[in-house]
Amino acid sequence: MIEKHYKQIKEYAKNIDLCVVSKKRSIQEIQSYYDIGERIFGENRADEFLIKTKQLPTDISWQFIGHLQRNKVKEILPYVSCIQSLDNIPLARVIEKEAAKISKKINVLVELHMAMEDTNKSGLNPDEVDDFINTIMQECPHIQIQGIMAMGPHTDSTERIHEVFQQVNQIYQRLQNKFGTQMFHTLSMGMSHDYQIAIEHGSTMLRIGTYLFEETEL
Repeated sequence: MIEKHYKQIKEYAKNIDLCVVSKKRSIQEIQSYYDIGERIFGENRADEFLIKTKQLPTDISWQFIGHLQRNKVKEILPYVSCIQSLDNIPLARVIEKEAAKISKKINVLVELHMAMEDTNKSGLNPDEVDDFINTIMQECPHIQIQGIMAMGPHTDSTERIHEVFQQVNQIYQRLQNKFGTQMFHTLSMGMSHDYQIAIEHGSTMLRIGTYLFEETEL
C-alpha cells in the first residue's frame, strides 16, 4: 500500500465510501488495505474476481465495476455485493433470471455515459435512464437499484471534468426526487485522477486504484 496517498484520500473523503479498485493487484496488495480496515473492493474481470473471492476474507464487499458479460453472470452472483455497471436490459434480464435461482437480491448501480468525447465507454445516455429504471423496477424484482455510477471524461481540462460531474450530480438529485432517497443513495463517481473534483460534486463513493497502489504522483 502507498500510505501517504491513502492518508491523503481519507482526509479528503470524510464520510465518503472508498472502493479500492483491486483489479490486476496481488492478494498481498489487497490484503494490505483490508488489514487497515477497508472492506469495499472493485474488480472488472469475472475470472480474476472469482479467484480473489476464494482467497480473501469473506466479509469483503466485492463490487463489479467493469463490463459484465452475460455468460459470466451466473458465476459471480453468489459472491458479488454490487454490480456498478448495469447499462442494458438484456444483461438485467440475465441477472434477474440467475438471481431468482439462488433467491438473492442483487444490488446494482446504473452506469451513465456522460463524457461523449470518450466514445469507447459503456453506459446509458442521460435521456435513456428513466425508462431503463422503470423497466428494471417492473420486470426485475431481484434487482435493487441503489444509485448511479459515472466516469469523468479522459481529459486534462479540469473545467470539463467539473462540467460532467455537475451534470451527473444533477441527474442523481433528480432521480432521488423521483424515486426516493431510500432507493437512490449511492453516487459512485471519482477515480485516482479526479476524485477531489468528484467530491466537490456530491460523490458518495470513490473508485480508486492507481493512486493507492503506485508511487506516481498525480
